[in-house]
Amino acid sequence: MATPRLPPLPSIRDLLRLYRLRAVQQLSQNFLLDAGVCARLARAAGPLRDAHVCEVGPGPGSVTRAILAQRPAGVTLVEKDTRFLPALLMLREAAQPCPVRIVAGDVLLYDMEAAFPVSPTPWEEPCTSAYILGNLPFSISTPLVVRWLRDVSRRQGAWKHGRVRMALTFQKEVAERLAAEAGGEQRCRLSVVAQAFCQVQHRFTLGGHVFTPRPDVDVGVVVLTPLREPRVDVPFETLEKVARGLFNMRQKSILRGTQTLYPEPVRRQLAADTLRLAELDPACRPFQLTVEEVGRLSRAYLDICSVHPQLAQYEYRVHGKHGGLDLAQGVSL
Repeated sequence: MATPRLPPLPSIRDLLRLYRLRAVQQLSQNFLLDAGVCARLARAAGPLRDAHVCEVGPGPGSVTRAILAQRPAGVTLVEKDTRFLPALLMLREAAQPCPVRIVAGDVLLYDMEAAFPVSPTPWEEPCTSAYILGNLPFSISTPLVVRWLRDVSRRQGAWKHGRVRMALTFQKEVAERLAAEAGGEQRCRLSVVAQAFCQVQHRFTLGGHVFTPRPDVDVGVVVLTPLREPRVDVPFETLEKVARGLFNMRQKSILRGTQTLYPEPVRRQLAADTLRLAELDPACRPFQLTVEEVGRLSRAYLDICSVHPQLAQYEYRVHGKHGGLDLAQGVSL
């Protein structure tokens, strides 16, 4: 049953004054106070009426009010900063009979599966019973979305319920990176990993002036809809590792980036073999590659590691350029 309209409530600005709430710089907090902008963000996810919605980082509840105005079946709020609990409890009371569950904790530690008391939707069908929204703190937005993309690839967490759509805020530059196509100036590891498992739409940009306090950058609203079938046939961890190696040397050839997947004694030969198996031009630059091409490179890397399993343990960031020599032992060239 859809929730009725909210009764009159104090404005968000009044609540901030009443409870003496200020954004905490260490938590990268920036509040959205404009009701029209909040409504636009809430609508970006899709039709929320009679659906269950999980909002990440509601703060004083401005976007939450816009969500409730669409009359969802239920709302889960995940908020780390306990200073906002009085305002959110007031909103929960006003929202009755719509159930509003408040989780006081870190979303990075929260089991997103628990956010949605709904029956699973078959993966082949659009999921209209559950949505995720969030005006994300800049400090956690990238690690959080990478974690969620991994869960999408495994169909775990929130995505046990189906292809749950996300509408999230990022720094404009990060939003542009998520949506950047092959050959684009902002193309990066995040572009490849996100587009391998989701349809990515940079829906619109919000000027910094609509936030309090005003951030130094503009903000992009990105909608991520999990794909019926991923664009690659390799595990998330493998794709992410290969993409990271490539884009750590973004302006170099993909041969240089591929070499970072292997320890020094076998690096040059195995990188050449990997590119040959993937049928890719070693002189290409990483930002020129499509998702499918990075997927082929990842598959070739897996094929080589299947012959020499110890090579998968090599991590350039951990072992360094000249480390991991023991992992090359027994590898025949």
